[in-house]
Amino acid sequence: MSAIPPPADAAGHDADRHAGLSAEAERLRANRAGIGFMVAAMACFVCNDALVKYASQSMPAAQLIFVRGLMTIAWIVLVARATGSSIRPMAVFHRPVATRSAFDAAATFAYLLSLFQMPIGNAIAINMASPLFIALLAVLVLHERVGPGQWAAMLVGFGGVVLLVRPTADGFNAFALLCLAGALLHALRDLTVRRIPAEVSSATITLSTAFAVTVIAGLVTGLQGWQPFGGFEFGLLAGASLFLAAAYHLLILATRKGELSAVAPFRYSALLIALTIGWFVWGEIPDAIGWTGIGLLIGAGLYLLRRQQRR
Repeated sequence: MSAIPPPADAAGHDADRHAGLSAEAERLRANRAGIGFMVAAMACFVCNDALVKYASQSMPAAQLIFVRGLMTIAWIVLVARATGSSIRPMAVFHRPVATRSAFDAAATFAYLLSLFQMPIGNAIAINMASPLFIALLAVLVLHERVGPGQWAAMLVGFGGVVLLVRPTADGFNAFALLCLAGALLHALRDLTVRRIPAEVSSATITLSTAFAVTVIAGLVTGLQGWQPFGGFEFGLLAGASLFLAAAYHLLILATRKGELSAVAPFRYSALLIALTIGWFVWGEIPDAIGWTGIGLLIGAGLYLLRRQQRR
């Protein structure tokens, strides 16, 4: 006795269900890969910061940034060629790209100069205030509508920043304020990305930033004078530039592989890595006020990221 075949609509329903499950499984795999790339990128960024911070103990800041910049440019070109990414050198001078590079160069100098004088965990925590500034600038510049929850998150986040900066007579650190200015410049940089044409590759944008930072550092080094350095410092900067180039590439893979709502919150893994390195290398441990500020800043930043991605 032959089996009765299932109705056509039932067979079609099963096929659609299996296709949906397959698509969901693929989405989860892509998100897991994206999260892995994001955490790896943050680890590379922090390792770069730690190496340049260590090198700053024996090298002038501008010269350090200049040497690292030359090495970073070389690594970016090599990575772009190895991955088949196109680089359009003339696009570096297009106004949107140049504007972003100018903001990024200023943010880099502000962040690194403060990093050299602050605990690495505190510097990275303050730099994580960028989502707060992006939300605020979206209201002031782009005239986006913000609900009560977002305003509350911004206030909480900036409260965390105040605890980290500590604007009091005995605890105020001017370099913490400089680091906060760097976070604002990073937010301005991210807003300018919207004006860059889609045909301009990520490698071109990254190279533009590295070029701008290197040129400015070179000019300052020329005014200050060149200071000889040894193989140990050279090795530190070579490693830092390699970590930086790898971080840029991994960050691109993370945002292209996984969904932004899934991978973006894992930017905050940089803070855990930085606190670990700061404790292991320099014996830096935040006090109770610092931990409170870090907690408020992370909580507010994650909330704003989720709201922004839903919108």
